[in-house]
Amino acid sequence: MKNDILSSLRPALVMTVLFALLLGLAYPLAMTGLGQTLFPVQADGSLVRANGTVIGSRLVGQAFTASGYFHPRPSAPGEGYDGLASGGSNLGPASKALHQRVAGQVAALEQAQPGQPIPVDLVTASGSGLDPDISPEAARYQVARVAKARAMNPALVRGLVEAAIERPLLGFIGEAHVNVFELNRRLDALPAKPAA
Repeated sequence: MKNDILSSLRPALVMTVLFALLLGLAYPLAMTGLGQTLFPVQADGSLVRANGTVIGSRLVGQAFTASGYFHPRPSAPGEGYDGLASGGSNLGPASKALHQRVAGQVAALEQAQPGQPIPVDLVTASGSGLDPDISPEAARYQVARVAKARAMNPALVRGLVEAAIERPLLGFIGEAHVNVFELNRRLDALPAKPAA
């Protein structure tokens, strides 16, 4: 009987070790190598460097709060845009805390730009809380503020926004969006010009 158990246990242990090595080591190493070879920038997290220093990632939102920059969506995790605490707030539509937070953000935006309809993505966080993109409408909404803060011609800033809009893949997969980090980098690359 003991020999029967051992003879049955041996193939199970061999298969467990074999598949652990195959699927837990060989496959991940092969995929990592393939990714590094074919898509090195994406495999490393789409990091953006300036003068050899990593200044951000194209895939992870960052907090831009100065009036001369385009602002991203609000962030719920951690202290805001905390990659170690990615996730939504888990506040439901009936949550009083969510209503108070959104009402406060709406009031602040209305005070800065009265009479303009506020795009919903400027007052609501994404599911991950780290979304790097905003809608084209949210970017256009901010043009006047950014142009005024930088003493730039609003038409120039608006043109920059229009050029930064990333269209849906094949015209129908996904939604049009603007990467806030890339838009702010393009903005910083322009020399300041007096507003017209």
